[in-house]
Amino acid sequence: MSRQVSKSEFKAKALEYFRQVEASGVGLVVTDHGKPVLEVRPYRGGTERSAMDVLRGSVIQYDKPTDPVGDDDWAEAQ
Repeated sequence: MSRQVSKSEFKAKALEYFRQVEASGVGLVVTDHGKPVLEVRPYRGGTERSAMDVLRGSVIQYDKPTDPVGDDDWAEAQ
C-alpha cells in the first residue's frame, strides 16, 4: 500500500521521502489538489520482464473478443 503526500509537502521533504521509500520498500504517491499525479517507488532492477508480463492484468474487461474490428474503430485508433 502506498502513502500519499501533497506536492508542496513532497517538495519540502523530497530527500527524506526518498530515504523512506528506499528503506521500507513502500511506494509514495504525490498528489496535486488531492489527485494522484506521481508515484515514487523502489527500483527493482536486474529482472528483465517480457512485454506479456508487463501487460498481464492490464485488461480489466473485454466484452466481445471474437468480434471483428470495424473500419470505423480502426480509423479512430490511429
